[in-house]
Amino acid sequence: MQPTDLKKKYLEHITKFLSQPYPFFYKGKILWLVAGLLFMATLLFSYLFEPFEVYLPEHKMNYFWISLIHALNPVLIVVFFSLIKIPSKTVENWNVRKEMLLIILFLFLVGIAQFMIRDIIYNNPNNWSMRYLYEEVRNTILIGTLFAILFTSLNFNRLNERNIKKANALKLPGDNLKSSDSTVFIETQVKSDNFKLDVDDFIFAKADGNYVELYLKDKKIIKMVKRVSLKELESLLKPFPNIIKTHRSYLVNINYINKVIGNAQGYKLHIHNYDKIIPVSRNMIQHFETTLKTS
Repeated sequence: MQPTDLKKKYLEHITKFLSQPYPFFYKGKILWLVAGLLFMATLLFSYLFEPFEVYLPEHKMNYFWISLIHALNPVLIVVFFSLIKIPSKTVENWNVRKEMLLIILFLFLVGIAQFMIRDIIYNNPNNWSMRYLYEEVRNTILIGTLFAILFTSLNFNRLNERNIKKANALKLPGDNLKSSDSTVFIETQVKSDNFKLDVDDFIFAKADGNYVELYLKDKKIIKMVKRVSLKELESLLKPFPNIIKTHRSYLVNINYINKVIGNAQGYKLHIHNYDKIIPVSRNMIQHFETTLKTS
């Protein structure tokens, strides 16, 4: 194989890896767990390894306290990130590329913060020089990116392998949950558009603004659009254990799931005779697994 072919193959591999789904860890309780782990890792690494040149006569305090201050800076940036509302669609479509870009932005901000506190910990008349701004940002990004690539790669492989294994172990119910009385009257926001739904023919529903797209089984999959909220539809179909919410925008009849695919983010569902993939959001995974086990 020619060197150009190897390079092309290597770039294709990297591009494919960067486009892989990846969990979004920066909200809720898990965000504070990330902040705690980041604080401990930064403190221990800085104090035990002294990664960059340390000139003791410049220090205004013991090196442990300097390491502690350096470790607090990333936590403050994480707190800042927690105040930013990330759109749900962005979170659901998170991937390795977005994760790495966010980490680089995070490290850049941490580097600036480390520069801004130099007067607190160093006796140096040039603290506010461009040289030290460059050094702080460069050092933070170099060290941080190395650890970020290592951690993200290892974590991706761990989550991906775990969820693939779990997905392969799930048993699909087929069509054994059909009901003898499966007709439900659906009242929409437009009275003339009210209809009866045969739940046994219901495949899945997808929220689309103020409307819901319903996909039903006939000779082929047919699509209906009704002015009704997904929440209202979910409430009306609650008596049917085979109809579950897998995502904030999807209700799915598990009888029509053809295959469950695992990835680092969780599960993706393949439906009989439907070419698009339906997601299972992270906070719905446990409920999804429980439903399949009890069906």
